[in-house]
Parts: sequence; structure tokens; C-alpha cells
Amino acid sequence: MFEDKSQELTPISKLGEFGLIKHLTAHFPLSNESSELGVGDDAAVINPDNKKVVLTTDVLAEGVHFNLGYVPLKHLGYKAVVVNLSDIAAMNAVPTQILVSLAVSNRFPVEALEEIYSGIQAACTRYKVDLIGGDTTSSNSGLVMSITAVGIENDENIVKRSGAKPNDLLVVSGDLGGAYMGLQILEREHAVYLANPNMQPEMEGYDYILERQLKPEARTDVKTILEELDIKPTSMIDISDGLASEILHLSDQSKVGFRLYEEKIPMDSLTISTADEMNLNPVMTALSGGEDYELLFTISPNDFDKIKNHPDFTIIGHSVEKEDGNFMVARGSNQLVALTAQGWDAFLGSRQNG
Repeated sequence: MFEDKSQELTPISKLGEFGLIKHLTAHFPLSNESSELGVGDDAAVINPDNKKVVLTTDVLAEGVHFNLGYVPLKHLGYKAVVVNLSDIAAMNAVPTQILVSLAVSNRFPVEALEEIYSGIQAACTRYKVDLIGGDTTSSNSGLVMSITAVGIENDENIVKRSGAKPNDLLVVSGDLGGAYMGLQILEREHAVYLANPNMQPEMEGYDYILERQLKPEARTDVKTILEELDIKPTSMIDISDGLASEILHLSDQSKVGFRLYEEKIPMDSLTISTADEMNLNPVMTALSGGEDYELLFTISPNDFDKIKNHPDFTIIGHSVEKEDGNFMVARGSNQLVALTAQGWDAFLGSRQNG
């Protein structure tokens, strides 16, 4: 974690819990008008100004959600914020505040937590959100992070998973599968290092997919783009567990089925070539890989002309009646392949049908 053996590291016990929080949060100014009171009191105060408040939280546990053998601490802090802001973006709301809680073992010095918080601060700056509170405690099982994100939005702008109707168009932002392939490269090179620490990792040429895994971005820009196009999605979800899983979530909540066209799934050329190199089906990386944090949404067919040639979005299918089920139309044929959720299950530690 820290290779410089001569560096004098600061034990957390030297600062204590409250001293540690004050130390780590000293350089987080408040920038949102809705942030009335931040770190330093018994609780934070936000003033939503008659808007709806949107809340989400995620827990990230070492050995389950991340491996510090190849995940830099600064990237971990950044990504932990982004995955929560992505959930706010999926509600078509504007993220405004976060709360951060950490449980750490005594193997982590203060300097390690400073690295994590530098990533958190970079994300706060990038997305213009305020850190307004949190907690720290000790842990007997490594590092655990819990981040709660707050968003604020007018009621009429909020988009849920439950609004899709038959014949709506299924649309996705960006490209898919890259984060999963980045993870495969990291795990491959980490295994090589463990077998022979003298071997140099072969990371050259994989920059895009490595960044998709280590430093993803929340698509908070989609809200603005769609407003400029005069489009309001009928339903929306972020892609954290894989495209197939998220389609099934929309289906369940909206009481519709979906037809996904394999040939329409957007994938970067590096994702495809890396999957081929590792003898993986590129389409499966998009369907089941997860952690892309793109937005999947439905729109009225009347909005087709507004979005059909937009570079940020791809129309990948459409909704049908619930009883018609959820299927992928195979490339080059009319064969229907049933969609199954094979996303990440943190309790089982693997990708499962479900």
C-alpha cells in the first residue's frame, strides 16, 4: 500500500476519532446553496427549497467489492463517490451532498485515509457536491466504506424505473462492457505479480478499459442533454450490475417486456479486442459485466427523431407487452435469446442467474 519503508506514517490513534474526521474534512468547503450546515456539528442541515430530496447509499467492503492489491486508494475514494452519484443521476436528479463513513483496521495509517479522501475530494470538485458529514470507526476485517448521496430535484423531473409503456424505445448512454474487461486485465496482472513479483505488469494499450474500471464517471450530464433535446425518459436506471440485469429491473417495475437487439449494443473496439484476446464473448461482458455506470432509459417512440443520431446515445431495443417476456434478438437472425440476470451478487461472491 505504501512502498516507501522510510516514510514515517501516522497511526490513527495519534489523532483519535474526532481529530481524524476534522483532519480529513478540513479542506471540503460547501458550495451548494442547499448545504446549510456541514461537517462539525451533531448533524448536517440541508435546505431543499421546496424540492424533492433523493437519497441513496452504498457499502463497499474490502475483499468483496475491491482489491487493494491493484486498486489505488485515491481511485477507490473517487469511485466510491461516483457509484452513488450515478444512482442520483438515474433518478434524473442533481446530486448535491454526500456523507462518508469508514471502518478501518489498524494497518491503515492516517496517510492512507488521506489518499482515500483526496479521491473523494476530487469527485466532489468534479461533480460539485458537498461533503457534509459521516463517521469513522475501527474494523477487524480491513476497510469498509459507506457513502450516502443526496440529490435535489423538482418533483415533475424525477424519473423512476416504473414508467415504461409498451412500444417505448430502449436507449443507453455511452458504451458497455469496458469496466468488466478492465477488471479482467487487473486480475490477470495481479495474479502474475503474486506468482512472480519480479514480473512487470503488462498494462500498456489497455488505458481506456482500465479507466472504466478504476475511475468511472457518473453520467450526470445526461439530464442536461435530454433537457436540451426536449426529452423526458419514461423510466431510467444506471448500469451497475450489467445490461441484462438492469433491463429485467425495468421490466419488473414497469410491468413490460423488452426486445434487445444484440447488434445494437454499443461497445468500444478495445473492449471487443480484449474480450477476444481472453476468449470471452464480448456481448456477455456488456450483458453481465456491470460497473459501466452508464444510464439505461426508455423514451416515447414520438421522440425517436430527436435522439436517433445523437452521439451520446444508442437505441438498443423497445418495450413490449409484459406477457411477451424479455429477449435478445441475436445478431444476423431473428432468434430470441432469453435475458437472464447474471450480475454481481455480493453475498455469493460470483455472478449468478437470478
